[in-house]
Order: sequence, then C-alpha cells, then structure tokens
Amino acid sequence: MTILNRLRNIVGEYHVFEEQEGGKYGSDWTHSYVFKPLAIVRPADTNQVSEVVKLANEEKIAIVPMGGNTGLAGGTYAQGALVISLERLNVIREVRKSSRIAVVEGGVVLDSLHKAVDDYDLIFPMTFGARGSAMLGGMLSTNAGGSNVLRYGNTRDLCLGLEVVLPSGEIMDLMSELHKDNSGYDLRHLMIGAEGTLGIITAAVLKLQPKPKAYATAMVATRSLDDALLLLNSLQMTTGGSVQAFEYMPNKYLEKYFKIFPKARQPFARKHQHNIMIELGTTIKELYETRVDSKIQLIHSLESILEQEFEAGRVLEAVVAQNLAQRNEMWERREAAAEVTVSHKPLINNDVALPLDKISEFFETIGNRLERLDPGIEPVCVAHLGDGNVHYAVWPKSQNPAVHDEIVETVEEIVISLGGSFSAEHGIGITKLSSMERRKNPIAMAVMRQIKAALDPNNLMNPGKVIPK
Repeated sequence: MTILNRLRNIVGEYHVFEEQEGGKYGSDWTHSYVFKPLAIVRPADTNQVSEVVKLANEEKIAIVPMGGNTGLAGGTYAQGALVISLERLNVIREVRKSSRIAVVEGGVVLDSLHKAVDDYDLIFPMTFGARGSAMLGGMLSTNAGGSNVLRYGNTRDLCLGLEVVLPSGEIMDLMSELHKDNSGYDLRHLMIGAEGTLGIITAAVLKLQPKPKAYATAMVATRSLDDALLLLNSLQMTTGGSVQAFEYMPNKYLEKYFKIFPKARQPFARKHQHNIMIELGTTIKELYETRVDSKIQLIHSLESILEQEFEAGRVLEAVVAQNLAQRNEMWERREAAAEVTVSHKPLINNDVALPLDKISEFFETIGNRLERLDPGIEPVCVAHLGDGNVHYAVWPKSQNPAVHDEIVETVEEIVISLGGSFSAEHGIGITKLSSMERRKNPIAMAVMRQIKAALDPNNLMNPGKVIPK
C-alpha cells in the first residue's frame, strides 16, 4: 500500500488502481494471455512517467508499458508487474504542414492522428484494422506494419525523432526533426521495435505525406500468385509507383470471413483461389483529373491494365470500385482478418516475411507438409503481398501442444529455407521467444543481451519479452 500511495502522489489518486485478471488491463487483445497486474498507473505526461519508472526501479518492481493493447504476440503480459498505461499522453502537440511533420505523444490513437492531419490535406500513411485503438507509442515499439508499407514503409520509416523514458527513469530527448543526422549511434532505431524492453516511448516526431487526390481500388482474381506479382510490377511501372496496397486473400480466408459476416457481398460472381485487393493513390494531376467520360484517369489506367492482363489470361476476374461505398466494402473484407483469425481456438498465428519471388513456393510447400503433420488443419491466412509479409495463421485439428510446436517449427523451417524471417510485423513478445532461441543468429542474440543488460541492469522494463532466457 505504501508503494501505491507513493504512485498516487505522482499521478493522482484516481490514476492508480488494481485490475482483475482478464480485465481491460489484465489480458492481451486475443485473450491468449490473461494476467493479474500489481497495479495500473496512468501518468499524464513524460515527467510523471519518469517519476513512476524511477520509483519502480528503486523498489525493483517490473514495468510493462501499455498503449492500445492491440498486439498479437503477448507483449503486454504483466503478471505481478506495474502496468504503465499511456492513454493520458494523448496530445497531438503540433502539425506543421510546410515541413510535413506531426509531433505527438505516445498515447495518441492512430485514427485520431489520421483525422487531425486530414484538415491539413495530409496523411499519416500507416493503417491497419486496429487503427481505432492502437496507440502510436505501441506502434513504434513494435515497428508496426500494415497495408500501406509497400509504398510508405513501416512505422520505423515514418519516424524522425523520439522521446524515451529509459529504465533508470531518465528522459532521453531524441526529438529531432532532421531527415539526416549522422551524429553517432542511431538510438532512435534502437528503441523502435524494442517492444518496450529498453524504454517507454512517450513522444515522437512523425513524417506526413500529401493526401492523395484520387484513389483507384479493385478486387482482382489471378491465375496464380506469380501472375499477381507480374500484375503488381506492371501497375507500378504504368502508374509511377502509385500502388499503396496489394493484399492477398485466398478463397479459404474468404469462406471463413463470410461465415462470420454472412450478409457481406461476395467479391466476384464465382469463387477463385487467388484474390487480391489493389489500391492506387495519386497526387499527380494527370492521373486524378476527370476525363470526358466522367471517370478519373487513375481508375481508367487501372481498368486498362486489368483488361490487358485479362486478355493475357493472368487475370480471371476483376471488379473496380466506382464509389466510396464500394471501396470501403473491399477494405472491410481485408481489415476483418484479425477478427476472423481469432474467432476460433486453438490458434497458431504465424507472421512471416518472404522474398517476393518465393511466396508462391512457400504456399505450394506448406499446405501439404502441415496436412501430413495434422490432418484436418485449417489455414486462415492473408498477406501483404506487395512486401512479402504473410500472416499464415492456422486452426489446428490436434489439441496436442507438442503438435502445435511442431507446426510452428515446420513453418519456420520452410520460411528460413526460402530466405525469409519468422517475424515480420507483429513482434516477438512472448509468443516467439522459442523461435528467437531456435532461429536468431547467436552472435546477434548475444549483442541484444548486452544492450539489454547495459540499459536495464535490473531487468525491470517489460521483462521476459523479445530476448529468451
């Protein structure tokens, strides 16, 4: 009680409280990890975060930072730990149109930033299904990806500067607005993707982009995944790199989607194995101007390319959105993927990255291998096809944990043999600790342990995540 009272003296009486197991702060988003934190603390600013961390360090209390708690790898597991919620650090400090930057606090919700910069005719181009609750500090801590990585990059690529509270409670000010700065080690990139194990990101300087003047969105069925990549290359060349999203939804995923959303409209008149959602966006006047036939040139260009691919036999069917409602409908199918995936238990959620020209080989290999290992296993996968990120989730038939482990190892084995990575955008958290132990280069792992020990000698900052014991 003495410690809780000291915390209340820092952040206020109503911002220190206990949480039951499985409550809002006592479970991850998937409810795969349920825990009982020591307490929840909600600081109002960076200085309060600093003071809370200093107290925790003094008392040797483990700390787990928590943003929107939308992660999929158990990164917020906090049994017996002090949860520091960033939800009150929710101020967009500044938006500067001339330099195209936003200065934000770590608890700003992604969708709030989207709405704020829209008034300036700008976008923060990171987007994914959890944008209504995911917070920017957590996104930076996991180096979140999403559907527009193909054009704009990961969260890491959209960040110029950071403010970080270190495990000691010291505040490290890296809030640079510079695009170039070669003054020593890039500590900003060390913190991005560290999943809160090296510090708590309390603020950031983010890059903004011009808001596209027009979009062209389509659902396309291709003969094969290799043909889909040929289509991607053709679109990039013809439209000057305007492809923002190139999302793969195989038929097995769509079947599960329509079971959950039976009133949703089918994308095509008949079923196809390989279904791609494409979105182009442009700020080029020649492409966003309306033609004599009242059609935007970008949409016309997309339709022309799809017609050529259809005649060549690579595209089997295509539907181009003619209005905002149709565009939103296409996005809803893709952004429901997390909801569809977690609708069944048990779940094995593989988030892997592959070279683009190896994706087809991966799918050809993995299905037969897993079916032999666990007859009746059901894949429920989608992919950011344009950047090689495959979410190969499966619903195993077997209830045997040993079989589940073998499924994960089989996926890893195939991915690594094709030059890929066992982790793409969801992070390591707890879920992939065994994968890190098996697959990460041992010298790289040793360096990571040295960095962790140097910055957090008491091992209090999100302990037990990312680095295996």
